[in-house]
Amino acid sequence: MTTSDSATSTDQANPEQAGADLPVLSVSETALATVLEVRASEDDPPNTALRVGITGSNMTEYTYDLELIAISEAKDTDVIYTQGEHDELTVIVPGDSVDNMRGSMLDVPSGSAAGGLVIRNPNTPDPLAGLDLDLDGELPEKIQAVLDQAINPGLASHGGFATLAGVDETDDGQKKVYVTMGGGCQGCAASAMTLQEGIKTMLMDALPEITEVLDTTDHSAGENPFYS
Repeated sequence: MTTSDSATSTDQANPEQAGADLPVLSVSETALATVLEVRASEDDPPNTALRVGITGSNMTEYTYDLELIAISEAKDTDVIYTQGEHDELTVIVPGDSVDNMRGSMLDVPSGSAAGGLVIRNPNTPDPLAGLDLDLDGELPEKIQAVLDQAINPGLASHGGFATLAGVDETDDGQKKVYVTMGGGCQGCAASAMTLQEGIKTMLMDALPEITEVLDTTDHSAGENPFYS
């Protein structure tokens, strides 16, 4: 993180942290120790700040950039404050990231030996914002349109894709959708979560008549199977 780095995102922050009277991004003690250790290798650690900003979104999560910069490089539109018991770390958040990061926490992953940092953000992007979806036809055609226009372009960056396996419309009005993930998403340990938190959310937001989205992927297959 001597120049720039990234952190994964999760929405498991405490909702009570979302108040406007709290720091935009708080830093846990363990994350603070990690950042200060990396900052110690900089030329002028006391005058070096951690800059954290939103760079975009990946379906239902924001993506971020973390960078150590000189405090003097902060812009007039940035929000600047300190973290730590003794104000050891200056944090800079770009003005255009403030609203969507308010109440977040920079932390270390729970139960992970891999290290790194994670941003626990109670705010989530609207994955359908700015999309002009063509949702004509029967439900299967509408679902396919959402997959083609909103979901698969994002999955393609990971070498994956999602396909419609079927729709079960029951007499009591239930509409269950079955989705299969393939390519780089098949057998990927993150694909089940992607389906649950990303694809499911996007399909049900775009098509409120859907009552359930189910994963029919054979996760025992693929390049990196995690079900065996």
